[in-house]
Amino acid sequence: MTLRSTTLGDVLREHRRSWPRQVAIVCGDARLRYPELDDRVSKLASVLRARGIEAAGRVLWLGQGCHRFIETWLAVAKLGGVVCPVNWRQSASELAFVLHDFAPRVVLWQDEELGEVVREARALAGGDAEGASWIQHDGRGDDGYEALLERAAAADLDLEVDASSPVLCMYTAAFEGKPRGALLSHDALLVQALVNARYRDIDSTYVYLNSGPLFHMATFMFTAATFLAAGTNVMTRRADPERICRLIHDERCTGAFLMPPTIAEIARLNARGDYDLESLRAYAASPEWNAMVTLDTTPAGRAPGGYGQTEVTGLLTLGALGGRPIPLAQVRIVDGEGREVAPGEIGEIVVRGPTVMNGYLGGAAPGAWHHTNDLGRREEDGAITFVGPMARLIKSGAENVYPAEVEACLRAHPAVAACAVIGVPDARWGQSVLAIVVLRPGLAAAVDELVEHCRARIASYKKPRYVEYVEALPRRGHGVDYEALERRFGTTRGGAT
Repeated sequence: MTLRSTTLGDVLREHRRSWPRQVAIVCGDARLRYPELDDRVSKLASVLRARGIEAAGRVLWLGQGCHRFIETWLAVAKLGGVVCPVNWRQSASELAFVLHDFAPRVVLWQDEELGEVVREARALAGGDAEGASWIQHDGRGDDGYEALLERAAAADLDLEVDASSPVLCMYTAAFEGKPRGALLSHDALLVQALVNARYRDIDSTYVYLNSGPLFHMATFMFTAATFLAAGTNVMTRRADPERICRLIHDERCTGAFLMPPTIAEIARLNARGDYDLESLRAYAASPEWNAMVTLDTTPAGRAPGGYGQTEVTGLLTLGALGGRPIPLAQVRIVDGEGREVAPGEIGEIVVRGPTVMNGYLGGAAPGAWHHTNDLGRREEDGAITFVGPMARLIKSGAENVYPAEVEACLRAHPAVAACAVIGVPDARWGQSVLAIVVLRPGLAAAVDELVEHCRARIASYKKPRYVEYVEALPRRGHGVDYEALERRFGTTRGGAT
């Protein structure tokens, strides 16, 4: 007899029976208990199935944080399909690329704040977009999300779904100037959720404020852990400090995804104590912040951080484990020939286990081991130390900026002959983008012109903040000598915009 493996849909089915009174989601005026959530998910599954979503069917979410995205994720899970929450901060041309690359059968989109850029992306994508069924999730007409659910049947289709099949697509690192979609399975999300629940003490009493972007695993892995533990996910569209304060105060949130600039703004905004934030378990920051919240004493709170990437469904090592891999993951440090190196030696981090992605969209499945393209070292005590990316990466706040993508954009400018992008220190965001540019003979391009060129084609946070002009880029072998550029320009502030 073949035993059925547990899927995300199965978790929701059990929650409606085991936790009938538990609030699953809070989003604006919507307050759904687990049975109500399951009914809405089943209705949406019927709507999506009627539009062609079956096993491996693709649904694109073009919207901000909302309970309807959680419903979409779980409805797609019940059908055996794949959902992709796209980065809503992207430009129209970037969204058009995703429409072409992901090739969704159904697109759920948001008009408020995003309508103009979504329409432009749809026009740019042409036939790639028009082959999909478009549903406005914040629409009020007969063809809007809520109206469709109102007319749908609530019966659970209860289809057979393979838990090892992909259910979530997250776009990540730019390869040759273009991002790729990592496909993550039910198994991967559930194992990572179990790990995070264990080391962050996430249970049915946990109330997680989804104040980070749901197109990042840094937020979503805790959304999934809260769901698995039958906790409460509180949704907000964006990281607005005042709204965050109100939601923590009103909903008694115990967890949230907050970046240092937002924490600093909340501490300033709540200086008089207008909002009670004591329910929030948080990392230590300024004395003012520490006095407002409850400092996190969970294993992950006492030793935060770890190493990870989207391709392994979030964290691969944990500070709570002394920098060692999460349960069920196997990690090796290997040389260029794939041979494991001795402790203390630097090599590439490779991994296998249930949290490793199924592969990239449109690509082959990983081999026996997933190659992270990151450098690390196994310490004598068994811990893993992350050394740095084999390819270069700029970390600006919560966002990853991949120099290859910005460079490809800059090279598309007619006056740019060559360019290189590096990160420079930024007191607020950690790093900012600096572009070093070689102009074509006889042509000119002002800093503002290059910045606007990038702003129109890629997300605003990726555009250069500074530009330096040089006669030629230093070379190392066949490539650019980035280390030489960092030595020369790594602490400069030229051409600020």
